Amino acid sequence: MATRKARGGQKKAKSGSNTQHETYYFDVEKCKRCPLKEGCYKGTATKTYSVKIKDPIHTEQMDFMETEEYKELTKERYKIEAKNAELKERYGYGRSNGSGIESMKIQGAAAIFMSNMKRILKLEEEKIGGVRLKSEKEPS
Repeated sequence: MATRKARGGQKKAKSGSNTQHETYYFDVEKCKRCPLKEGCYKGTATKTYSVKIKDPIHTEQMDFMETEEYKELTKERYKIEAKNAELKERYGYGRSNGSGIESMKIQGAAAIFMSNMKRILKLEEEKIGGVRLKSEKEPS
């Protein structure tokens, strides 16, 4: 029922993805007589409908998101995100202190080292605390 069809948008973006869309133009006189016009025709001069054209990369990703492998990976993601948030908020990994990639590598290594040391000390403290509690209860 469309009177014409046109393509719009960028053919190739800088990222390499296709961001085009197809626009369908309809004759308003036909829209007035259409049995499905309820909730559609609003009295404008032209009537258009646009549909995004999905890039093959996007369809590939959508197919992958339906697999069991993806669903398993998303179950583990919260652990990684929690650790990244801790590094950014508590150890200053969210903002670089120096300039250049080498500075960022050193800062990242230091932040991860501090996070790991804190975890080791916490585990050691729990281990020692658990032994003390057991030995204190035995003589009684």
